[in-house]
Amino acid sequence: MEWLERLIFPISPIAAPSFALCSDADQPRIRPRIWQQQLIQLLRRRSDPASTKGRDVLVHAGPGAGKTLGALLGFQAMQHEGRLSRFVVFCHRTSILRQWRDAAAGLGLSLEEWSACSNAGLLEQADGWLLTYQAAARQLPTLMAAIQKWGGPDLLAIADEAHHLGMDPDEPDGPIWGRTFLDLSHGCRLRLGLTGTPFRADNLAFCAARRVRVEAQGQLVEQISPDLCVEPRQLIAAGDVRPLEFHFQDGWVEHSREGMPDRDVSPLSAEQRESWRARNLRRAIRLSDSSSIALQLLLRARRQLERVRQQHPRAGGLVIARDIDHASAIGRLLEEEGDRVDLVHSQDPDAAQRLAQFQEGQADWLVSIDMCAEGFDAPRLRVVAYLTTVVTRSRFVQGITRAVRMSSERAAIEDIPRDPSVIFAPADPLLMSYARSWSLSEPYRIRSDQPEDDAKETAGGSWRGPSLPLEAVNDGAGEVIRLRTPELPHFLQQ
Repeated sequence: MEWLERLIFPISPIAAPSFALCSDADQPRIRPRIWQQQLIQLLRRRSDPASTKGRDVLVHAGPGAGKTLGALLGFQAMQHEGRLSRFVVFCHRTSILRQWRDAAAGLGLSLEEWSACSNAGLLEQADGWLLTYQAAARQLPTLMAAIQKWGGPDLLAIADEAHHLGMDPDEPDGPIWGRTFLDLSHGCRLRLGLTGTPFRADNLAFCAARRVRVEAQGQLVEQISPDLCVEPRQLIAAGDVRPLEFHFQDGWVEHSREGMPDRDVSPLSAEQRESWRARNLRRAIRLSDSSSIALQLLLRARRQLERVRQQHPRAGGLVIARDIDHASAIGRLLEEEGDRVDLVHSQDPDAAQRLAQFQEGQADWLVSIDMCAEGFDAPRLRVVAYLTTVVTRSRFVQGITRAVRMSSERAAIEDIPRDPSVIFAPADPLLMSYARSWSLSEPYRIRSDQPEDDAKETAGGSWRGPSLPLEAVNDGAGEVIRLRTPELPHFLQQ
């Protein structure tokens, strides 16, 4: 405890906007956030052989909460007390590995990327190993033997974005990442799962997560119960992350039918028929559509970024596109307006380099399809344009929360609450409903044996109507619906 007391600065839970690195005789010191101190205490209790709660710990904390640093601080405290000796970090993408290495280096921990061809000497002396779930699955026998020889019983296994580790007891040949993690972490003292959006479209349970039974509508159901839950609204109130302001571009969508002279017209934000709602969104994101909803949205997003840059000169924007052709068309449009654009997608061999370039501030806009969600850290992001047909809650929240992160540079000069980032999206009823609750943590219910028709709602497949009052819809195609969500500071709601 003396070590932890030396580590922590005297702070109040609200006045501490972020952790701080300070120099003291060339020794960096970290001021942990309140929840990170709680995590250290929780790891200490779970590492006790007499613990009845098991060895799994799940942390559900929103983007910008400091999950990476919290996990590393937790290991470092346990290592100092002799409870843990080494740790292994598993990530879902190679682009996240760099962030883990940098964070570990800031604490003086040696974290080496593992492979069968890595330098044996470096790996043997390292505090931790780092690799992706996919790499672990490819090299499972070799890695398992290496971990058993190197780690011993006092090992911590960290699952970053643990909801990717889906497990289905009825399908032994199902998702491989979850089975790989269980095999590799079988002999570990502790398993720590980190997640920012603990939801899966298939509603499977996942590793390093405690399952509890609760009563819902007269029936017993199982859901995931995190050991620590840090909601975005708590982080916003503390000044650790930015609030989000939502602007939804409304309009009428025209549907012409081949061989028919008449046209069907449907209001984007008020459409209650699911098939029409989905069709409206597909039309709304087209750049060449006659309604021009996507074009108006992009133009407004550009103007917003210009306004933000008056106070935050290095600010940048993110556009989440539908596919590669769509992203390329958006990139060309922005470049025609004089903007510098980085286009990133999973088939681009230079994707990691382009992401790093954007983080360093070399482009105005980052246009992406599926590369800028979980774990992507770019505090300069202040404007997001959501132009994709993916309408699951988890994907929407993952995309928009790329803009909540704070840099230490901006934290030092901005008051609390922080200046908001702005989200632009078509006025799709599902997206608007997600925006109203993005800062609240909802329970994740595990898939049950209920009829398939009753289970569709979790994936957004049975939309029953808009949550906004109908008077929010205007006949004009250029109308913008501005949501006043609970997490927006009161003085910005005027």
